[in-house]
Amino acid sequence: MFDIQEELKKLPAKPGVYIMHDERDAIIYVGKAISLKNRVRQYFQSSRNKGVKIEQMVTRIARFEYIVTDSELEALVLECNLIKEHRPKYNTMLKDDKTYPFIKVTTSEAYPRIMLCRSMKKDKNRYYGPYTSAGAVHDTIELLCKVYKLRTCSRRLPQDIGKERPCLNYHIKQCNAPCQGFISCEEYRKSLNEAIDFLNGNHKPLEKLLEKRMLEASERMDFEEAIVQRDLLNSVRQIGQKQKITSSDGEDKDIIAIKTEDTDAVAQVFFIRQGRLIGRDHFFLRVAPQDTSGAILSSFLKQFYAGTPFIPREIMIPEEIEDRELLESWLGGRKGQRVHIRIPKKGTKEKLVELAAQNAEIVLRQDKERIKREEGRTIGAMKEIAGWLGLENLIRVEAYDISNISGFESVGSMAVFERGKPKRSDYRKFRIRTVQGPNDYASMEEVLTRRFTHEVEEENREFDSFGKLPDLIMMDGGKGQVNVALSVLENLHLQIPVCGMVKDDRHRTRGLYFNNQEIPISRDSEGFRLITRIQDEAHRFAIEYHRSLRSKDQVHSILDDIPGIGPARRKALMRSFGSIEEIRSASVEELAKVPSMTGLSARKVYDFFRKEKTDGTDVNENL
Repeated sequence: MFDIQEELKKLPAKPGVYIMHDERDAIIYVGKAISLKNRVRQYFQSSRNKGVKIEQMVTRIARFEYIVTDSELEALVLECNLIKEHRPKYNTMLKDDKTYPFIKVTTSEAYPRIMLCRSMKKDKNRYYGPYTSAGAVHDTIELLCKVYKLRTCSRRLPQDIGKERPCLNYHIKQCNAPCQGFISCEEYRKSLNEAIDFLNGNHKPLEKLLEKRMLEASERMDFEEAIVQRDLLNSVRQIGQKQKITSSDGEDKDIIAIKTEDTDAVAQVFFIRQGRLIGRDHFFLRVAPQDTSGAILSSFLKQFYAGTPFIPREIMIPEEIEDRELLESWLGGRKGQRVHIRIPKKGTKEKLVELAAQNAEIVLRQDKERIKREEGRTIGAMKEIAGWLGLENLIRVEAYDISNISGFESVGSMAVFERGKPKRSDYRKFRIRTVQGPNDYASMEEVLTRRFTHEVEEENREFDSFGKLPDLIMMDGGKGQVNVALSVLENLHLQIPVCGMVKDDRHRTRGLYFNNQEIPISRDSEGFRLITRIQDEAHRFAIEYHRSLRSKDQVHSILDDIPGIGPARRKALMRSFGSIEEIRSASVEELAKVPSMTGLSARKVYDFFRKEKTDGTDVNENL
C-alpha cells in the first residue's frame, strides 16, 4: 500500500515535477515546483484554502511520483510535455495548445535570419530551445541581430539584391545590407556563425562585451544606457539556461542510468519522443555485490529491450559497456535500422544522463523500505507458504474455483499468481460441458483434466498457452477437492503439489490441507494474506464469468425464433424499423429493403408474424 504521509516525508527539497495518480493509476494532475518537499505537502494540509477543484482532486489521489530536475525552468518545460502527453483531468488551465518559443536560424537561406517560432520542423534550418520566456527570446534575437548586424527582413536573397532601397536598420548601422550586396555571403556567414556560437552555449564573449558596455555607460553617468545594457545582459543569462528537457533534433531517444547499493539496483529510463521528454520509468534489479555497474547496465539493456515493442534510434548511457557493438547490432536487427548506444561526455546529453542517475539514486534511497514491504507481500509471502508446505521452489501458483446456481451454467476459473503477484494474462475460464446439475467435484475434475491436457474453450483459443506447469495447485476447498486434483494428476502422470484452502464456519481461510493433514497458519502473516488474495481472485473470476453467461442467456428476442434470422439480420431489422411492432406491421417489400435481408428471409419474417396472429400466440418483446 502507498502510504501518502510516509511518502511525503521522503520528498526532496529540489525543483521538479510531481505526478498525481488515482486508484486506477490514471494520471489526474501534473504540476511543477521549486521545492517538491514544500509544494506537494501543501495539497495534504487541511488548514490551507485550496479551492473546490483542488479539494476534489486531493480526495482522489491514491499515490504520487515525481521527477527531479536541475531548475524550475526545466520543471516547467517537463510539466508542459507531460500534460500534453497524458492530458490529466485536473490540469484544465493547461489543456490548450500553448507552446513554448524556439529560436530558428534559417540556414537553408543564402543569407540566414534569426527568428522566433513556436514549433520545430524537420527541415534544413536549425532550432534552439524551447525557452520559457518569449520576452527573453525576443530580446536575445534583437541583441544578436544588433551585435552581429544580421538582417531581419523577409526579402528573397540573393534574387532580390538591389531591387529595393535598404531599410532603416542599415541607416542606423544595425544591418550590413546584404539586400544591396554590401556584404558577401562568406562575410555574412562569418558573423552568423558567431551568433550560432552563442546559441550553442558559448555565452562568455557576449556577456563580457555587454558587461563592458554597461560599466562604460555607468562611468559616463549615462545610467539609462547602463540600464539598457544590464537588461540585455539579464536576458542573455536567462536565455542561456538552455533546457535539457527537450532536444532540438526531434529524435527518439532513451536515457538510461543505474544506481546500485549492496544487492539492490534501480535503472531509470527517460523516454524522449520527437525531441520531448514525455515520461520515465524505473526498474528494480537484484544484483550480486561483486557485479560491476557496466555489467549490470548491459544486463538491463538486454532484458529491457527484449521485452519492449519500441526501440529508439539512440540510447544514451553513463559509461562504456563491453558488448556495446554487439548490442547495437542486435537492437538494429530488431528495429530494422541502425541503433546507436552513446556515452555522452559533455553538453546537454551528458546532463540528461546525470539527471536520470540523480532520479535513480533518489528512487533507490527513498523507496528501499517500500520495495522491501512489497517483496514481503509477494516474494516473501511465497517463500513463507513454501516453508509451510516444505517446498524448495515456489514461483507459479494456480488456483481453481467452480461457480453455479443450482447447477445452472456451471463454470470453472483458473487464477495464476507468479512471484506473489497476479498474472492476469494467464487466467483461464471454463464452461462445464459434461456435468449436469450442481456437482462441484465432477465439474472440478473436468476443469483440471482439460487444463492439463491443454484443451481450451473455443472462446479462449487465442490464449492457447497452457504449456507452463505450476509449482503448486491451490484448491478452493479441503480434502475432497484436493483428492479430485490428485486423481486427475495421477491419471495424467503429472507430479504437482496440491493443497486445499480450508475455511472455517464463517467462510474465512483458516489453514491449508496438504499431504492428508491440515496445516494451521497465522492470520498475521504475509503468507496468510497472500492465500486470501489468491482465493478471492479465483472466486471473483469464476463469479464474473458465470454472471456474464447468465446475462447472455437472459437476452432474447422474438426475432431469434424466426428460422433464417440471425444476429446480423436481427440488428438490421431493429435498426431499420425501431421496434417489433413496426416489423410486425411491415410488408414483404418493406422487409426485403433492409440491408442483408433477401426476398426469402423477408417472407419468413412476414409469415411468422401472420402465423402468430392466427395462433393467438402472446409474444413478449424481450430484447
